[in-house]
Amino acid sequence: MASSCVSHEELVSFQSLRADSLQQTTIEGYTNPEIQPEDLLRITVNSINPEAAAPFNIDPVDGGQRQSGNGQNAQQLELFSGYLVDVNGNIEFPILGTISVAGMTLEEVKGKLTEMLDPYLKTPVVNIRYLNLKVTVLGEVLQPGTVQITNKRVTLLEAIGRAGDLTQYANRANVLVIREERGLRTYTRLNLQRGDIFESPYYYLQQNDVIYVEPLPARVATVSDPAQRFVSYGTAALSLVSIIIAIATR
Repeated sequence: MASSCVSHEELVSFQSLRADSLQQTTIEGYTNPEIQPEDLLRITVNSINPEAAAPFNIDPVDGGQRQSGNGQNAQQLELFSGYLVDVNGNIEFPILGTISVAGMTLEEVKGKLTEMLDPYLKTPVVNIRYLNLKVTVLGEVLQPGTVQITNKRVTLLEAIGRAGDLTQYANRANVLVIREERGLRTYTRLNLQRGDIFESPYYYLQQNDVIYVEPLPARVATVSDPAQRFVSYGTAALSLVSIIIAIATR
């Protein structure tokens, strides 16, 4: 069988964690993601006087009738009615005008808006979240593709889980994470077989991260038929092309 060429050690993750004892470590490496150009934000403003807050929630898409549609239509309308961060890192907010938000966390923008709204509203309450938070998982996973994130915090393992988990040919010792941040693109390789992966700053993913799970040598070595070998090489090439497209289209 083809799977017999893959050793047990190659299939097991977190090998450095001892199985015969309880281990506890502090959670490190997580930082609140910073807002970037092309992020889509959902911002709502409330106050003791709803009528006073209404002008700060103007919806140019559906005139405030979002609740009348079905769930799917409401979700689509929400995407179109979010605040898109432009290339300069700004959003256009009703009455308040142009506001710079790039490089800030959601909490920081919330505080900034609350302060700006204070002259207009009594005890303003601002809620803000991402509408287009996503990561892309490619390579040796069962369901490669783009994963939409509803929570602002997502880990590498959660993203792989949403992509259907690793295949039997996944190289757990070589997982590539590509990240774009503040005009820089970084590449780092993580080893899922080591317990210290939880301490990596790349364990917690950020907006538009790309994860590529490399195949084991057995992925190609076990293909004996020339035609099938061609398909395997073609699949690997397509994965690389997918990475390039995912980066270029962001």
